[in-house]
Amino acid sequence: MGHLAGLDAEFSCRSFPCGTLLAPKIVFLTGPRNNMSLKDLLNPDAILPSLKVTSKKAALQEISEKAAQVSGIPAREIFDALLQRERLGSTGVGNGIAIPHGKLAKAGRIFGVFARLERPIEYEALDGAPVDLIFLLIAPETAGADHLKALARTARILRDPVTTAKLRATRDAAALYTMLIQPPSSQNAA
Repeated sequence: MGHLAGLDAEFSCRSFPCGTLLAPKIVFLTGPRNNMSLKDLLNPDAILPSLKVTSKKAALQEISEKAAQVSGIPAREIFDALLQRERLGSTGVGNGIAIPHGKLAKAGRIFGVFARLERPIEYEALDGAPVDLIFLLIAPETAGADHLKALARTARILRDPVTTAKLRATRDAAALYTMLIQPPSSQNAA
């Protein structure tokens, strides 16, 4: 669907009267329609506060293992879905942030796992910068627009430099969880 790179948006398409596809249209979700909170996606057990990995593949494997613990879905299925999505283009959205995501039939709801890496890794991000903050999202195959809303919400929280600086400065899982689920500040809400 394209990279969200900090956009709080939902995607739809415009077409000519004859039905020919013209171009994607971005509909910004700044009003009450997008009241999804990261608290709806993340639980305190889904935080990796100081993950030590040296590659993108290793990061996705470790995060898949944590997602398996949280969800009961086999880690290999999660990892395979993430690799399939990465083949379409990197989920490294820039500024040291990646939001790998996938859809699985076995997922009963949309859920996330957050990892703060001990050291940044090469991730083939859009801006070429190494990644040290990763927020995994897994959605049911039937999630539709809710999957996009979850991606947009996650990107919105992680695009705030104040929030990301705080996330990078702590290794405490409970503190990371609290920072992630807080409602956006007035700076984020703009």
